Amino acid sequence: MMLKKMVLVFATAMCLAAVARAEATVSDVTAKQRYPWNGLVDISCKVSGIGETSIGQSFVLTAINKDSGNEYPITTYSVIQGSGGVSGWDVCADGTYKILWDARTDIGQVVFDNLVVRVILKEAALSEGKVQLWAGGPYWADRNLGASSPWDYGLYFWWGDTTGHKPTGGTFSFNFSSGNAPTYSKSYSELQSEGWITSSGVLALSHDAAHKKWGGSWRMPTDAELNNLRNKCIWTWTSLHGVNGYVVRGQGAYAQNSIFLPAAGYGYGTSLYGAGSYGYYWSSVPTSDYGYGRAWSLDFYSGRRYTYYYDYRDLGQVVRPVQGFAN
Repeated sequence: MMLKKMVLVFATAMCLAAVARAEATVSDVTAKQRYPWNGLVDISCKVSGIGETSIGQSFVLTAINKDSGNEYPITTYSVIQGSGGVSGWDVCADGTYKILWDARTDIGQVVFDNLVVRVILKEAALSEGKVQLWAGGPYWADRNLGASSPWDYGLYFWWGDTTGHKPTGGTFSFNFSSGNAPTYSKSYSELQSEGWITSSGVLALSHDAAHKKWGGSWRMPTDAELNNLRNKCIWTWTSLHGVNGYVVRGQGAYAQNSIFLPAAGYGYGTSLYGAGSYGYYWSSVPTSDYGYGRAWSLDFYSGRRYTYYYDYRDLGQVVRPVQGFAN
């Protein structure tokens, strides 16, 4: 390496294939400096094998001097073509990617003889345990109540139920119906007078499924918290371990924090409906709008997500526990 003029000389052979996690591969790597030289380098590569087990991956790029073996991390780059750029991930699908590298910023005014570029992938990861997704917000659990993993649907509850029910082959042994859901026919005042909800209008802890199952300060989210989850985060529809749903990621200082909400569908009667296409998540807040028997929930599918006041309390829906702040 010699400090000369602002020229970066690449060797003609620019191909180093690498294997990334989740069996994704990078091949056909080429790099070419722009002429006249302005400190920018165009990098191209082909990505294959992303599949359905990945929630997104990021490039790890390195410039290598083949003579000395010295390596120089490439950190100042942007993906200008390809299926990515979502929530900080460079790669979300197979295809050809074009990357623009600002070499001048990364390695300065230097001349290299025989330089090559290595491109590998780093798989994105979901946050584990619990995670805060915005300032002043609660901590969200990394999985549904009763789930064994972030992509497991978990248990289904009628609103106010603390037992939960799990389907087998799309069928429940429990019948989700108005006769089996005591809160279904009760007015707001009846829910309060009978101790189902507190004076502040949320499920009492004795009827809060998250608190009863997990204890401590775990609880079901309010409608306001579900609404903030919808509005304050970046939502990406994807498939994780073959399960459709949304990766929900924070922004700014919380951009590295994320949860996965599987599209778990809902239980009605003894059948499971909409699994893999729709998600219905209970809040702890009832509503008397449009008659009795309803409560707020977070509903979504691949093209839309919204907080909804119209879901009947006798439906079987999943719960995502929260802990901490109630803002």
